[in-house]
Amino acid sequence: MIPVRRSIRALAGALLLASVTFSLSTCGIGGSQYSGGGTGGTGISTGSVSGFGSVVMNGVHYRTDNNVAPGFMTKKLFNGKDNSGRMDRDVFAVGMVVTVRHGAGDNDARVIEYQDNLRGPIAVMTSGADNIIGILGQSVVVDDAATFASLKRGDIVEVSGFADTSGRIRATYIFSMPPPMPPPVQEFEVKGFVSGSSSTGFRIGPLPDGTGATVAVSYGAAAVSILAEGVYVQVTTTDREPVGGGITATRIELLAARTDFPENVAVDLEGLVTTPWTGSGNDLSFAVEGKRVQWNGTTKFVGGGGTPEDTRQANRRVQVRGTEAGGVLSAVNIIFR
Repeated sequence: MIPVRRSIRALAGALLLASVTFSLSTCGIGGSQYSGGGTGGTGISTGSVSGFGSVVMNGVHYRTDNNVAPGFMTKKLFNGKDNSGRMDRDVFAVGMVVTVRHGAGDNDARVIEYQDNLRGPIAVMTSGADNIIGILGQSVVVDDAATFASLKRGDIVEVSGFADTSGRIRATYIFSMPPPMPPPVQEFEVKGFVSGSSSTGFRIGPLPDGTGATVAVSYGAAAVSILAEGVYVQVTTTDREPVGGGITATRIELLAARTDFPENVAVDLEGLVTTPWTGSGNDLSFAVEGKRVQWNGTTKFVGGGGTPEDTRQANRRVQVRGTEAGGVLSAVNIIFR
């Protein structure tokens, strides 16, 4: 059986930092055609792939391989595996949320990384105003009705997308995986932020403040002291669905979230408004994918009404261009889709 890739329209997030791994034995717009560039010599852009030639994301063509220079090879990472040397469209697909590290003041992609949000069997399917599938305790909104209709309970799927204000994943890409023959013991995985951690477990969800859809994770007999509130992890499990509201981890990896950026680096972030602006001034109440965004009198608002008022709309898909400063994204442009 040939795997079928399904990309679905994004309603509205793999950062290229070195990741630390541990295991449990148990269980543009601002007057430039370029996307970024920064004081550190690189720019970081993250969003969903919309096309190829070389890789198109956030309305920008990122040059790869020989399009950068004869003999140049862009490093292409797919769920932690190096696929450098393969064609862009053979590694990535439209709808995948990827992170691109590119040169200062250019669109020469040095590294492109894709990390899914989760992979596992569909345990729940609910149709309605939002068509939702449940995987490992996470709620996934499937916007495309035809894609939703083609799925069934028990299908093993890989999901990429953006977190919404309710802590659900709004899928921009769903990949149906063929069943193994014969069926071995399978491992599934879910990525997210830690909340409510204790000596025996924690909860994991798509937003750093623990909002919305989270699932309990237990370690078995092991205890991990380095897990802290708000860290981003990948949990591997053999559970096909939560039992008693939780899953048991066979392995945990500490990763860098795609919204964690080095200080003073230029950033291009696509996502959904997960915390709408509620204040009367720039009080940092506005967040995209849980990332706090700050603007000032020189920030340009593009699309929508072209004013800060557009940031009051929950789940509005936006693109923020700016610079990382003290854990906050200082915006030069805020672009509404």
